[in-house]
Amino acid sequence: MNPLPHTTRLASAAPARVLACGAFLKNRACLLDGDQAHWSALHGDLADPASRQALSQSVEELLALASGPLHAVAHDLHPDFHSTHLALGLAQRLDIRAIGVQHHHAHIGVVLAEQAICQPVLGLALDGFGLGNDGGAWGGELLRVNGAAQAQTWQRLDHLALLTLPGGDAAAREPWRLAAAVLFAVGRGSEIEAHFAPVVGASTARLMHQMLQRQLNCPRTSSAGRWFDAAAGALGISVRQSFEAEAAIALEKLASQWLAQHPGFDFTWSSLDLHPLVADFLTLKDKGDDALGQGAAQFHLALAGGLAHRTIELAASRACRQVVLAGGCFANAVLRQSISTKLQHADLTVFEPQFAGCGDEGLALGQAWIAGCTAAA
Repeated sequence: MNPLPHTTRLASAAPARVLACGAFLKNRACLLDGDQAHWSALHGDLADPASRQALSQSVEELLALASGPLHAVAHDLHPDFHSTHLALGLAQRLDIRAIGVQHHHAHIGVVLAEQAICQPVLGLALDGFGLGNDGGAWGGELLRVNGAAQAQTWQRLDHLALLTLPGGDAAAREPWRLAAAVLFAVGRGSEIEAHFAPVVGASTARLMHQMLQRQLNCPRTSSAGRWFDAAAGALGISVRQSFEAEAAIALEKLASQWLAQHPGFDFTWSSLDLHPLVADFLTLKDKGDDALGQGAAQFHLALAGGLAHRTIELAASRACRQVVLAGGCFANAVLRQSISTKLQHADLTVFEPQFAGCGDEGLALGQAWIAGCTAAA
């Protein structure tokens, strides 16, 4: 049996009673009922049959806690997730609406629900993957979302430059592929074999160049998480990952240590396109630990600088002074602090998740809140 769910109290009552089935990774379900959010246990990743079974059981337990009939069931937009199938089946059984909520919209919705923000916000949602409204792989998003009970209304304003994923999902496990894609994108594809043959073999590196030339199984993504992987691959920090976010964690550790040793260091970058910077990292990977640390620091500050610059521009043009930071990449303290500082220096008010967490473990709250706004509209 799952442990009994715990409950957190929100700053204001939800617009409708909704049960949300959560994300694919770090799955947790949530029942939004009045001013209370009832949480299931953390189930883990839904690729695991035991996690899927635990989610199904938790949904029934949460349903039994509801103070009255549900108005809707919320789920991710991805049609293949077990959580989506579960939500659709429950909605049919209860004869209520099943409402899909875009992944990054839901990340921003978490903070709106927690903190009862009534005014429109600009939302920076940074993570590894979420299916976009256009069917693409999103993850470096700048959104505008209406506040409080109108949170169902939103718009994608901008995003990080698209990064090619040679081999699709395999690229997320092998950062060297992303570094090779960056080289190809800046017109230096002929260097791929020379840079990567020593670590993956000449034939594999040559095949990667050919895959990029022919654009075979080369989808693109705006994912901040994949940009971290590309930087780690270019610096030689990570060739293949043995667990989720391994490359990003190593990159943050290097950056944090180097910045602690070089207080006051700054690096100016105002673009959402990191291709030129990451391509240049390939010249640093054989120059010693100090060079690698500086490259890791430059990447963090450049990512923060580009996102903050664009957010400040949009805050002025949209007359919106409140910014929400959400998504798993904000577990990175170097990135979070750098972006927050830049935004606050521009007199913008910055909000972050409080009790739900910035990653997918809290996503169900945002799903439920936005679906509740939709149901009540």
